[in-house]
Amino acid sequence: MDDKDEVCPGCKLVLPVFYGSRHPYFGATASCWALFLQLLAREYSEPAYMTMHRTTVDAYAAQHPGSAEPRSIQSVNVHLVGLYLVLERRLQPDFVRSVIGGLTKQKSDLCWLPPAATLGSINVMDVLEAGSPADHENAVRAWGHSVWTAWATHRETIVALAAKALAGFG
Repeated sequence: MDDKDEVCPGCKLVLPVFYGSRHPYFGATASCWALFLQLLAREYSEPAYMTMHRTTVDAYAAQHPGSAEPRSIQSVNVHLVGLYLVLERRLQPDFVRSVIGGLTKQKSDLCWLPPAATLGSINVMDVLEAGSPADHENAVRAWGHSVWTAWATHRETIVALAAKALAGFG
């Protein structure tokens, strides 16, 4: 790393300094955020890459939690519930979107979850390097599992939150 590089506080990816826009509350450098936007562009422009979009968004958001402020608190809780429901419960992404949408109305149930020092060994760059839709799907799934595993100390909280959110769909 030289003085023209920076370390993303979320995923720890070292990238050249980029003086573009940053997400308002994710804990990501502008260069990392730009990579995520490239990844989203790929998924939205090529339907074969959209199969894991729910996990793409949840993994990135949970890997870049930001600081203990209301928007970040909501984001981390909601996206961790998304990872849990898709990866462990194997629920369909469209249904998961409805479930986590309901969580945004239950702000009193959400709390700051202190992140681990490392939030997964896979990052947005690893997914961007996937060469085919199948490789992309495998990379996103591995990324999601990596991030979800990094948050394991909060699993009980997230499972309880997911159960409460799912109860509204019973």
